[in-house]
Amino acid sequence: MKQKDEQKQDNILFVGIDLGTSRSSICASNQIREWIESFVGWPKDFIAQQVIGKPVLFGAEALENRLSLDFCRPLERGIIKEGIERSDEAVKEIIRHLIDLAKPLPDQKIHAVVGVPADSLKVNKLAIRKAVADYVHALMVVSEPFAVAYGMNLLNNSLVIDIGAGTTDFCIMHGTIPSEEDQKTILAAGDYIDDQLFSYLSEKYPNAKFNKNMVRQFKERFSFVREIPEDVSAEIPVDGKPVMHDIKNEIRRACESILPALTETTTEMIARFDPEFQVKIKNNIVLAGGGSLIRGIAGYLQDALKEYGPCKVTCVADALFAGSDGALKLAQDMPSKYWETL
Repeated sequence: MKQKDEQKQDNILFVGIDLGTSRSSICASNQIREWIESFVGWPKDFIAQQVIGKPVLFGAEALENRLSLDFCRPLERGIIKEGIERSDEAVKEIIRHLIDLAKPLPDQKIHAVVGVPADSLKVNKLAIRKAVADYVHALMVVSEPFAVAYGMNLLNNSLVIDIGAGTTDFCIMHGTIPSEEDQKTILAAGDYIDDQLFSYLSEKYPNAKFNKNMVRQFKERFSFVREIPEDVSAEIPVDGKPVMHDIKNEIRRACESILPALTETTTEMIARFDPEFQVKIKNNIVLAGGGSLIRGIAGYLQDALKEYGPCKVTCVADALFAGSDGALKLAQDMPSKYWETL
């Protein structure tokens, strides 16, 4: 009997997928870990088809060739864009591509746990289910911070804050699967920082020519809050000539623009929790997502919460794969009765 169960397990590829606004990743039980930027593009016409040579492009390759493509970033604020042509198809293509990257064997069944922003879980879980249905045999959709918490064994008396591109998701863990009341989503996140930085740089350097993608790259390379000793400068063209620009203050202002909402929502989440356990929660706060890579952000939040008593804020060791690692661990541990069979 045990041998039969092992054979059944061998015929299943468990995967954890983190479906993010900016980046999506997959971790599989065959030890494969891959990620892409959450962009999809199709050649615009027959000339583009000859230039591109592929029916569809993903991630950085799609971004690099976007002028030749019907280009799509299908997840906005963590939710599949409504009314935008091909958004549903683009999400489906991202899922297909991620599973292809995991290299399942021809006869393997795929059991997938998909982590998504909390609002997406509430608003368009059915659309996500449809996007995944053609490629997996069993499915569970969970919130990204819950997946992170599960992967780190933060199952009790902890608060996970996932600072993504479209949203920042909060999830309190207290020894059970979190309910909607245990989770909250705000829009102060990476895309908001990009918008602020674009505005600040446009105001300071009106003759410089740059776009949102360049601004996003500046943020990802230099992001910080509070103070850092080094200068921060970036090459931005002026009248077609590359010119170095000081962007340190603008980077700081943009990154710090999310801090009031981050602090306020953190205190609100803790305050509405059972008062007997609030001290334990405050001493077990974990930041995840791309925003956790902002230099100084954990220390800032920890200091901001000090007026409410002692607290400890840390960051995940691997911001890129923490969600998909946790989703994979959940998939491998999941009792059969919790799976949705497709």
